[in-house]
Amino acid sequence: MIRNPKVMVKRFVLLALVVLSIITTRAVIAAVAPPTMSAGDSLKLLLEGNQRFVDGKLEHPNQTVARRTEAAKGQHPFAALLACSDSRTAPEIIFDRGLGDIFVVRVAGNVADQVVIESLDYSVKHLGVRLVMILGHNRCGAVTAAVLGHEEEGDVGPMLTELRPAVEASKDMSGNPVENAVRENVKLVMEKIATSEELSAMVKSGELKIVGGIYDLDTGKIQMMK
Repeated sequence: MIRNPKVMVKRFVLLALVVLSIITTRAVIAAVAPPTMSAGDSLKLLLEGNQRFVDGKLEHPNQTVARRTEAAKGQHPFAALLACSDSRTAPEIIFDRGLGDIFVVRVAGNVADQVVIESLDYSVKHLGVRLVMILGHNRCGAVTAAVLGHEEEGDVGPMLTELRPAVEASKDMSGNPVENAVRENVKLVMEKIATSEELSAMVKSGELKIVGGIYDLDTGKIQMMK
């Protein structure tokens, strides 16, 4: 039996439209997840917690058995953080927060590859986060390795490749080359996430705020980027 080519084309077009509709619907649903908290309030909570940490007046909120039971039913973090995996920079500690409060992505040098971006995208569109903080820190080992040019010794890999733009952008700056690169890296990562295909629309509309900070290993203080 020979099928009518015109009928087959119409069926194909209809099927394509159905698939496109499903994909679009899912994307819209994901993008309109209600915010857990405003970006301004989220940042206020983080900075207040950091000040408690600096002052040695920790409250350890949301770290009880009751909170564990509550959080087991579902997570509703009020902020997302991309931080370095350095053992001295644990976000829940330096911001004095607890279970279910912060959606944390940690990787050496707080770089943003595609997996990192999609992880942050999940926190925003599915969990209601409206504030993403990129957190670098002084004396970062990953950034130091990139500044010293270890990639020239055959150690090149994804991490140092991601950090190379920050090293290049800061190479002519006066002052400490590592600390300059740390700051440039935070700025570049902020820009990369803010202009990403996944999150740029929400940033442009004002629904999502991307901020940057530098953690001081000695004082425990977060210095916000301007």
